[in-house]
Amino acid sequence: MIRTTSDTPADSTGTAPASTGPGRSEARERLLATAGGLFYREGIRAVGVERIVAETPTTRATFYRHFPSKEALVVAYLRGVDAHTRAALQEAVGSAATADGAVRAIGTALVDDLSRPEFRGCAFLKAAAEFPDPEDPVRRVVAEHRAWYVATLTDLFAQVFGSSPRRGRPDHAAQHFLMMRDGAMSGADIDGAAHVGDAFHRGLDGLLTLLH
Repeated sequence: MIRTTSDTPADSTGTAPASTGPGRSEARERLLATAGGLFYREGIRAVGVERIVAETPTTRATFYRHFPSKEALVVAYLRGVDAHTRAALQEAVGSAATADGAVRAIGTALVDDLSRPEFRGCAFLKAAAEFPDPEDPVRRVVAEHRAWYVATLTDLFAQVFGSSPRRGRPDHAAQHFLMMRDGAMSGADIDGAAHVGDAFHRGLDGLLTLLH
């Protein structure tokens, strides 16, 4: 089964699984796990350092030893979601026999996420809404992630279209996929995951068969 590929955290705590390998601190990973869950469920600006410290639990000194500011913690949280999403897309591509199959696997995993009990939308869209300044370090992480996502889909659609006489623009198809994905992740809670998921699959069928 393909892991979530839709820019949502990896598990119900709200962040990617902690790593305690070389160079990693258990205290840092606990802080990230606690903060990630709170940020994803309640919003980044709604959660302060004191709340994170209390719920980890740890001390302020430990917090600031690992993160010089809350902004640094937010950036680390989003980079963790980014790393998980990249790994999941790589898994989807590697497990599919064709580029068409890889795109469909990514879409299926995305739709499956919509009905997860802990689903609260896209971590990056939520962060972008709270940090509108394009020069903010948090917003730059969002922009970098989305640029990578579109580039990855562009490569896949280029393989799907191949040398067909109806060959479309792979970059247009990738942007269209992203637009549908953003809409699905934003609207599933309002319009119903099943309804939105069906609409997304219909749109994806069109992307894979129609000229762009």
